Amino acid sequence: MTALSLRPLGKRLGTEVAGADLAHLDDRTFAEIEDIFRDHPVLVFRDQKLDAHQLAAFGQRFGHLREHILENYRHPDDPRVSFITNVAKDGGIDKFGVTRASSWHADETYDPPEKLPRLAILHAVEVPREKGGTLFADMYAAYETLSPEMKQRLAGMTGRHGYTDGPDARKIYTEEHIRQRNAGRPECLHPAVKEHPVTGRKVLFVNPTHCHGFVGMSNEESEPLILELRDHAIQDDNTYYHAWRVGDVVIWDEIATMHRGAADAAPEERRVMLRTIVHPN
Repeated sequence: MTALSLRPLGKRLGTEVAGADLAHLDDRTFAEIEDIFRDHPVLVFRDQKLDAHQLAAFGQRFGHLREHILENYRHPDDPRVSFITNVAKDGGIDKFGVTRASSWHADETYDPPEKLPRLAILHAVEVPREKGGTLFADMYAAYETLSPEMKQRLAGMTGRHGYTDGPDARKIYTEEHIRQRNAGRPECLHPAVKEHPVTGRKVLFVNPTHCHGFVGMSNEESEPLILELRDHAIQDDNTYYHAWRVGDVVIWDEIATMHRGAADAAPEERRVMLRTIVHPN
């Protein structure tokens, strides 16, 4: 018998799961984790120690893993695992790693609907002495707390998504970076309000990193609405700040949440995480 216990961490989001060793997980315990994850879209497991192979093996139990789009951040032992880090290969500071993923987003919404990821897993190897957390936003709650007028407005709208070219991303990434990453990549369309494929609940599916507009509107016309929806989604009651400890493993639902690196630690403080993104089988 398994003996998992749950502890809420945030007002709406963030649940600590105790009693699981993710490197040595039996089928019954994994099935229990799957059941918990359905209702708790951000799960935290403490005191884990996974190498790249073990992290990939755990992720693969949820679905299909793909090699990360940024080749220079792929793990040498398993390219399906990538580094989220501010440490350059020469040991210095990776300036891109300091700001990377620090705008609100859901991963890979620049891909078409059939290729959207199911979840992501992040494992802390080195963490700053202070701060350096990750923020998560509950996009179920973001939708449910919209005004009736806004729900009606968004019901027939379709978002236009690209690679890091939304209004918040343009504040972080250079025009050259955006141009290179979007070269040859077609714009992808997603409904502004999406039905979650597992729970059937509605989520607000607009993020200010990859969503640059709406069908029938120019980017300039769309930007105020994208930012209004962002500000609504990230109200304090809807968000959870995860303060990392070495050994933490965090799993989040890519449809039901947005996230961002808080980028609030001193840039010289080392931060090394292992990540894998899981797609449905």
